[in-house]
Amino acid sequence: MTADAARSDEHSPNTPDNGALAESPFLLACRRRPVPHTPVWFMRQAGRSLPEYLRVREGVPMLESCTRPDMIVEITMQPVRRYAVDAAIFFSDIMVPLKAIGIDLDIKPGIGPVIADPVRSAADLDAVRPLVPDDVPYVTEAVRGLVGELGTTPLIGFAGGPFTLASYLIEGGPSKNHERTKAMMYGEPELWADLMGRLADLTIAFLKLQVAAGASAVQVFDSWVGAVAAQDYRESVLPHTRRIFAEVEPLGVPRIHFGVGTGELLGLMGEAGADVVGVDWRVPLDEAVSRVEPGKALQGNLDPAILFAPWETVERRARDVLARGRTAEGHIFNLGHGVLPSTDPDVLARLADLVHEASSEDAG
Repeated sequence: MTADAARSDEHSPNTPDNGALAESPFLLACRRRPVPHTPVWFMRQAGRSLPEYLRVREGVPMLESCTRPDMIVEITMQPVRRYAVDAAIFFSDIMVPLKAIGIDLDIKPGIGPVIADPVRSAADLDAVRPLVPDDVPYVTEAVRGLVGELGTTPLIGFAGGPFTLASYLIEGGPSKNHERTKAMMYGEPELWADLMGRLADLTIAFLKLQVAAGASAVQVFDSWVGAVAAQDYRESVLPHTRRIFAEVEPLGVPRIHFGVGTGELLGLMGEAGADVVGVDWRVPLDEAVSRVEPGKALQGNLDPAILFAPWETVERRARDVLARGRTAEGHIFNLGHGVLPSTDPDVLARLADLVHEASSEDAG
């Protein structure tokens, strides 16, 4: 899929000059332009914290729900109806492209992704084949449906980052120490580079087809890359992540880069080429400004656990995030990781309103 193909419809909802959508606070902040208020959305805003989500998902396995366009649209829209968020995040899972190309995997409740045949040798690499649009027609259908429903609210497409995908493939499931993954990275650099290259291709293809269908921005979740030391990130991860963002750049949509525990990597993550660097809750935003190169917006970074404290604490900490965010060239308010499953939706609704009100007052 070429950039020209993705941009062939000059009235496509994801093009920067598309009137009210292009002027949405979220897209303006991504591009470091003035905003009427700080935009806000929440990672995992569509998910287990919502009773309506649990009702829709009842009896439907996670990966199956990610292949049903009607369900994808409904779940993506649920938090947009509930909260005053400035963007929707496409309901899917980072494992969807791997499942689509034939990797034998399942997402087990309480465990996470489990791979039947881990990738640990050159012979195993053949399983990681290129992704083509026909592998995921449900994604294209769902994105198009969502764009029609969302109107002037941007839709964020997403994909998993190559280190995180590699870790699941190599370990065979979730891992605290990523020992097999790091052993390959350290001890078999050629095999590692081949696998990472294939996964980067997968991520690029998945992001491109979402943008072609109408996504207004994309986020790469390299969730577990914070487990890597800075030198190893530079040598073994950065070249592949940089290629992902370079391939998406011609599509003209903002690109966001996020990982957990990445305080020591923020500068390198900025170098990878995204327009927005996501910051988890461990590093204050004004400190993150000094770690990330100029020309980037920041996203984050309220600790998700704070939402379980009394409202006075939530408000005080949220206002602190907003104040520190004003030191950045652009700021999108978010949590420092995803919404926790037992979070009270009413607190999230109140928080979204607070972000708008407080930042509008400050702007005024």
